[in-house]
Amino acid sequence: MPFNIGACLQIIWFVKTTLAALACLCMSTWALAQTSFPNRPIRLIVDSVPGGTTDLMARIAADGLSQQTGVSVVVENRAGATGTVAMDFVMKSPADGYTLLVCANGNLLIKPFMDKTSGFDPATDLSPVFITSDSPHLIVVGKNIPVNDMAGFLAYGKANPGKIFYGSAGLGSQPHISVSQLGKLTDVKVTHVPYKGLGGAMTDFLAGRLQVMSTSLGTVRPYIKGGEVKALAVSGKRRLAALPDVPTAAEAGVPGWSMSAWFGIFAPKNTPPELVKLLNDKLNLAFEDSKIRQKVFDVGGEVVTDSPAALVERIRAEHKTYVQLFKEGVITLE
Repeated sequence: MPFNIGACLQIIWFVKTTLAALACLCMSTWALAQTSFPNRPIRLIVDSVPGGTTDLMARIAADGLSQQTGVSVVVENRAGATGTVAMDFVMKSPADGYTLLVCANGNLLIKPFMDKTSGFDPATDLSPVFITSDSPHLIVVGKNIPVNDMAGFLAYGKANPGKIFYGSAGLGSQPHISVSQLGKLTDVKVTHVPYKGLGGAMTDFLAGRLQVMSTSLGTVRPYIKGGEVKALAVSGKRRLAALPDVPTAAEAGVPGWSMSAWFGIFAPKNTPPELVKLLNDKLNLAFEDSKIRQKVFDVGGEVVTDSPAALVERIRAEHKTYVQLFKEGVITLE
């Protein structure tokens, strides 16, 4: 059969035209999705029980996102297994932007160590969207503990070996890691009591059944004001504006102790990057509002508003730190 150049050119033209049409169709479809998203309620799945700082941050984010999108944003608490219940639920949800996870960095980064067979990578198995804030931890004791500063607490702990109990939101949660780290740094024996969520731990702490806790200001602020709780030290390089009389860890004599909670928002894996950016843009606008910033400040946090890429890098850097803490025995899951 003779070679027909004209026919070949027609075929090439047809293929190019078809591909261009398909590209335009995809772009039009995404543009349509952008203009119509969101057109129904968005769910924020929280990895802890109501009342804790993660829950408070989720509700602040929900209010802001609702204002920016014009749709209802519903907060749904799914506590359990140090955040795994909520994470697994979101990971199995459609990657359409309507189901998002709100969790603290502690739960997110501990999951690979809780279930080593899962192969979970927090930087890739979820789509990082936004970080709401950073909240440094406080070391607090109940009003019935006869100490008023960190030096007094350490002396009390050494004089009462085996009698210092502390609660947490579960094995591997930040309150667990934080007090365990403090105990190892100061040679004070502390006994961990894990709870399903921080709410249960706080109930027993306020009732005097636990002697010490590590948590962010948002959880204990009303109790500090009411005199039920005494703050001994705050993590970080500077004092909290809301608690100017509470020394930093370094000032209190334990410079090696450090714990800060940040709260991220994540979509299921494979959520379209354009949709992640749209959500990030809306949340950035929400957290620029002075009223939102004041709410974050009121619970002891500082607004961060990182990009999705910056959030990925933050996760990777902190994961390396957690690996080291496990090697040193600061974190144990028994």
